[in-house]
Amino acid sequence: MKVLWRQPLTTRGLGGVAATQQYVIVGDRALNDTADVYRCFDARTGEELWSVRTLALGQLDYGNSSRATPLIHGGRVYLFGAFGDLVCADLATGDVQWRVNVRDDYEVTEPLPWGFCGSPLIDEERLILSPGGEFGSIIALNPIDGEEVWATTGQPPGYGSFIVADIGGARQIIGHDAVSLGGWDPKSGERLWTLTPPQPNDFNVPTPIVDRDTLIVATENNGTRLYRFNDDGRIDPAPEATFAELVPDTQTPIVVGRRLFGASGALYCLDLDNGLQPIWIGKDEALHQHASLIAAENRLLAWTETGELLLIDATADEFTVLDRRTLFPGENGLLSHPAIVGHTLYIRGTNEIQALSLEP
Repeated sequence: MKVLWRQPLTTRGLGGVAATQQYVIVGDRALNDTADVYRCFDARTGEELWSVRTLALGQLDYGNSSRATPLIHGGRVYLFGAFGDLVCADLATGDVQWRVNVRDDYEVTEPLPWGFCGSPLIDEERLILSPGGEFGSIIALNPIDGEEVWATTGQPPGYGSFIVADIGGARQIIGHDAVSLGGWDPKSGERLWTLTPPQPNDFNVPTPIVDRDTLIVATENNGTRLYRFNDDGRIDPAPEATFAELVPDTQTPIVVGRRLFGASGALYCLDLDNGLQPIWIGKDEALHQHASLIAAENRLLAWTETGELLLIDATADEFTVLDRRTLFPGENGLLSHPAIVGHTLYIRGTNEIQALSLEP
């Protein structure tokens, strides 16, 4: 593994890295911690091409940097800060096309000690966000000019991201608000269904996963569940399968073939064709809490809170670590999700972002 380039950052960030073959974008903060600073690097050389600064005052748990991963779409990038600032910038130049603040515009009154966390979502030229305000629990904006397409009332926000999927014969937005899981019509914002879990007070950070015609949901108070849908696009509230031990509070599990991998106290490999029964449970100190997972056909990359990168055999019948590297010695609490483009991995520590070649 070879370091292609590295660039300094001001502070630890929680939001993921966004990358294409040309650009790498990451959220940072100003030195005096009063503004979000989004930096765009040349993917090949690491040269900083542009930055966008947004005044963002306040104090949050786990620091004040953006929690959302920048969204790259149609020659633009959408930058969403923890205090509700949404910026649309030209991908090549960083020129700001428009700005809004969803906390102000939708009168969000919840304290949100972790700030706004869900990453923006694009569906058929609608930019979807979850402010959780009195006048917009879920909203759709025109990605070209930021004008509202629709807004629907509902609950305060959760801390996770939304997905869009065709499931149960209906195209729908799926994700958590503060108290429930739901599906919404992306064209109108109409709520199609609501599922309130038996145990309350989930943080609702992990993102739901669609696997074929099922939905996989994992949270820290209700475990991991597999749901099916009725023909009318509504979820069957009785899960088809459950696994109580996989209880991630921040990590989204990942599907590789017919296996589900997730981290919470250990790395779990569950059988999707056998009622989420464990194939193996991997005990490793580096995987004790959060791990960001990236999958290939037969391999799994696990990026840990402590700055270790593990290469795991995703097809083996037991927990098998093929390789491990410490990229940021002495770190703890690294939560930013890496990005991979081709054979290059873009990964951040507290004060640095690196580009690593994964070529054999």
